[in-house]
Amino acid sequence: MAIKRENIGLLGSTRVGSRRVIQISAGFMIFFSILGKFGALFASIPFPIFAAVYCVLFGLVGSVGLSFLQFTNMNSMRNLFITGVALFFGLSIPDYFMQYTASTLHGPAHTHAGWFNDFLNTIFASSSTVALIVAVFLDNTLDLKDSAKDRECHGGQNFRHSREIAEMRNSTLFLST
Repeated sequence: MAIKRENIGLLGSTRVGSRRVIQISAGFMIFFSILGKFGALFASIPFPIFAAVYCVLFGLVGSVGLSFLQFTNMNSMRNLFITGVALFFGLSIPDYFMQYTASTLHGPAHTHAGWFNDFLNTIFASSSTVALIVAVFLDNTLDLKDSAKDRECHGGQNFRHSREIAEMRNSTLFLST
């Protein structure tokens, strides 16, 4: 199973992570690809219906991905900064790479080594990869000595229900004079 955003979203939405399920579904896909009638059935689905299902499913995958943020301390300015910058660069850098490639017919990385160009252009054309690289870099370089509290959720406890975090949030938001 390839590691992709769709697989992570489906794992989060279905709560099924068994290899046996993947093997059985792969068997179904191979079986149905052999029979042309099933291909004709899927080809007969109107495009607007297919597009609507696609939008709903990828909206669900995106919301499941965002729900993973509930296990971080989003009351910390450090974590808010890391999340915001990673999302911004994850959306803007791949868009720049796509627009540059469309206008010049080659990517921004254009050296004499073709394999190196392909490597860099492929990595930076993926929004999730760029966001991951930026988030990991910032998480490991920003304010390391005070980041231990923000990096883990103690025993699966949600940060919103932590008394220490609530007191810290109140003292931050409502400064006493």
